[in-house]
Amino acid sequence: MIIDFHNHFYPLEYVEAIQKGPSNVKVTFDEDNNPLLHYPGDYNILVPEHRDIGFREDALRKEGIDMQILTFTTPGTQIETPERSVELARIVNNSFAKIKKDHSSRFTALATLPMNDVDASINELERAFGELGFKGVMVYSNINGIALSDQRFWPLYRKANDLNAVFYIHPNFPVGVEAMTDYWLMPLVGFTFDTTLAAAKLVFSGVVERFPNIRWVLAHLGGAIPYLAERLDRGYFAFKECREQISQPPSEYLRKFYYDSVNFDVRALQLGVDFAGADHILAGSDYPHQIGSLEKMVESIQNLNISPEEKTGILGENAKKLLKM
Repeated sequence: MIIDFHNHFYPLEYVEAIQKGPSNVKVTFDEDNNPLLHYPGDYNILVPEHRDIGFREDALRKEGIDMQILTFTTPGTQIETPERSVELARIVNNSFAKIKKDHSSRFTALATLPMNDVDASINELERAFGELGFKGVMVYSNINGIALSDQRFWPLYRKANDLNAVFYIHPNFPVGVEAMTDYWLMPLVGFTFDTTLAAAKLVFSGVVERFPNIRWVLAHLGGAIPYLAERLDRGYFAFKECREQISQPPSEYLRKFYYDSVNFDVRALQLGVDFAGADHILAGSDYPHQIGSLEKMVESIQNLNISPEEKTGILGENAKKLLKM
């Protein structure tokens, strides 16, 4: 069974809501009448696969993909006012809940949270898990420039820890985005390093150790985490500040994270497998973004130098176990 953990969907109800306003997202249209959502350093073209679940279901059938874990995507709701963020997060979650109920054999989903309002995020997390049946959420690598490790978010992590929640970190436009506005460097470089920064700070701050029941997943093979983990460990031994909040070297925590496979270079994927283990890698396509590919997702995993059982795990079984599907 092939399960795509990293892909994105914009519920039509959300698109209509931001078009109607108020919203901090600028909406334009291309020559094919696809909406374009603009935010700092990037824009997303909402092709039919982004917003039409029937169209997407047909596409997955043709590509031989059995199931997707739907997630929202950038720029997220937190760029709005707190009140509007709460409203839009509820719209997204209600829409996802309906999709996973009506198309349960093909789709499940992760919830989204209005992260610029922590109390509201706790309430929405409880609603998403209790009323709507979600088992995880997608959060962004920074919340309007504020690190996920900031203590203002710890009450949310306390509740998530009680719920044994999956927290999937997807990058958002980073601080300093003005240096990445040409050549699409924001999604190509800024995204991956903001994920790396978020994961490192969550570990060094003690969040991961304090809330051990949260299962963390990193997008895009963790950015540079598998490559830089040894350097983070050296920091732990060299600098007392890096030891103040944690009792083990960073790699001990980071190896327990899950990593999606959205790096289609087989050598990079092999590094991720060698670092975290094949049982902590999840198939991901980044579909239907321009930079994503269902075909490359499957091909790159099949070309790994690992056992057939490990490939089966990455292609779907690991996601099933993680989300207790």
